[in-house]
This record gives sequence, structure tokens and C-alpha cells, in this order.
Amino acid sequence: QVQLVESGGGLVQAGGSLRLSCAASGSILLFNAMGWYRQAPGKQRDLVASITRGGSTNYADSVAGRFTISRDNAKNTLYLQMNSLKPEDTAVYYCNGQDWKDYWGQGTQVTVSS
Repeated sequence: QVQLVESGGGLVQAGGSLRLSCAASGSILLFNAMGWYRQAPGKQRDLVASITRGGSTNYADSVAGRFTISRDNAKNTLYLQMNSLKPEDTAVYYCNGQDWKDYWGQGTQVTVSS
């Protein structure tokens, strides 16, 4: 059972940057794909960005051009670089890994002040 642990969230002013990390307890190469999701209060959990084992990436329209997902297979870590943050990016961000089932981290809070 692989465990995922997110870090790097916090409070930032609009226009600022944060980098989220997701450390896996095992090899992330076991996952077909990994991704970052976010959930704001009262809203559903939505996909922010994903990356396949082969390195193909996909982004939500709302973050394309501002966020970058990447992975370091040697460190078993997934990243999300978030630039030009907006107040509407405020949410709990979750790391996800997929093989035959979904694995989730506990989430990290990102708050963007205006």
C-alpha cells in the first residue's frame, strides 16, 4: 500500500508562487498516472493537472499556463509549481496516484489572499 504525503501549501498573496510536493512511500513508476486535484469549500474535487508514466501532461483550463506538473521518479515525488496565483486558486490540494485503484494524500491547504 503506497502512501502519498503532500507538503508545500500555505498562505500567499495574489500573484505569488508556491510549489507543492507529493512524496510517495514507494515507487511512483507503479502508477499509470498521477495528478493534483483541488477542493474548495462547498465544491466538488476537481482535477488540476495530471501526468502519465510516460510524461504526458494535462491541465485544467483555469490553470493552464500558470501551473506546471512534474515528477522525479528517482525521488518518488510529484510536484506542482503554481505561479501567478489567484484568490480563486484557494482550496485544499490533493495528490492522486492511479494504478488499478486510486490513492490519495491527506491534502494541503493553499490560501491566496487578494
